Amino acid sequence: MKQVYINSVASISAQKTFDNAEFLNDFIDHEAVVFPVVNPDYKAFIPPAAARRMAKGIKMSIVASKIALQESGLDQVDAIITGTGMGCLRDSEKFLSALIDNDEQYLTPTAFIQSTHNTVGGQVALELQCKGYNFTYVHASNSFESALLDTKLLLSNEEENNILVGGVDEIGEHTFKLQELVGHVKKEPVKASELFESNTSGAVYGEGANFFVLSNEKQNNSYAELVRVKMFNTLPKDQLTETIETFLASHNLKISDIDLVILGANGDADYDDYYDILSQGVFKETQQAYYKHISGEFNTASSFGFWLAAKTIQSQILPAVVKRNDLKSTGFKTVLLYNQYRNENHSFTLLKQC
Repeated sequence: MKQVYINSVASISAQKTFDNAEFLNDFIDHEAVVFPVVNPDYKAFIPPAAARRMAKGIKMSIVASKIALQESGLDQVDAIITGTGMGCLRDSEKFLSALIDNDEQYLTPTAFIQSTHNTVGGQVALELQCKGYNFTYVHASNSFESALLDTKLLLSNEEENNILVGGVDEIGEHTFKLQELVGHVKKEPVKASELFESNTSGAVYGEGANFFVLSNEKQNNSYAELVRVKMFNTLPKDQLTETIETFLASHNLKISDIDLVILGANGDADYDDYYDILSQGVFKETQQAYYKHISGEFNTASSFGFWLAAKTIQSQILPAVVKRNDLKSTGFKTVLLYNQYRNENHSFTLLKQC
């Protein structure tokens, strides 16, 4: 089986990440319960007339995919694989609201057509004129990891050579209110820089689109090698450390071989204990990083963590804003990502310098 490399990255997030020449140099310290994305100049990538008809998630994804494709030096990819937890949520809400307001009559189909989860993958394919394999994974907070696993399998088995893979989710007003009602969102605005000191229930939510070109052909400017992705629907706390050690051992690695562990903690005092078990346990002597205080929480927020890991390995720089302890690594050769959401959908992603 062939190795898999990350050849380009692109991120539209709550930070100014759309410019790959920078790496979290200008931290935006949001103070809110939901972090909106910092919009790029959509006109530079999408004709304004077309952009006005597009959902937020579609616009973010098209821009991110074009940036990733441009950086990879490719004109085309063999496949497009997308992960999304909620799809084009705003159009779903728009259509359902119109259904109620108009008593199920005189409805225009546009919002309905654009509300499906695979709309993003389809629109990106139309923009890139890619007629290859196109698949969307909707597996809650494991949506991006599922897309990543499919990508790795296709590339490792040489069924495809270059694949565009991404994770995208947008904020919908009505759905966000429902999240607030069930207590998944913090009750009071919190500054991003103080999120992990808040010690309150709920998370700060966000949105974003992160796309990557992965290939089984290494380039001179490849970011990193994707070694493995593994997911668990549930994972008892008392088995977490053993599971990670077994995961690493399958690649002849020990805890001490990890130069950086990137944890998906979101500041929810009720559910961040999984990360505390690791940060205060087997990884207490390892450099640690968090990222959801700058991106917000959403189903595919782990794709932002993946972007952070790839950029860190390539640049050999870990921005101060994501550091969670004072330890320093001599270099970032092996990076482990761990994510879970409300004690479900646990995932481990292993990256190496190439």
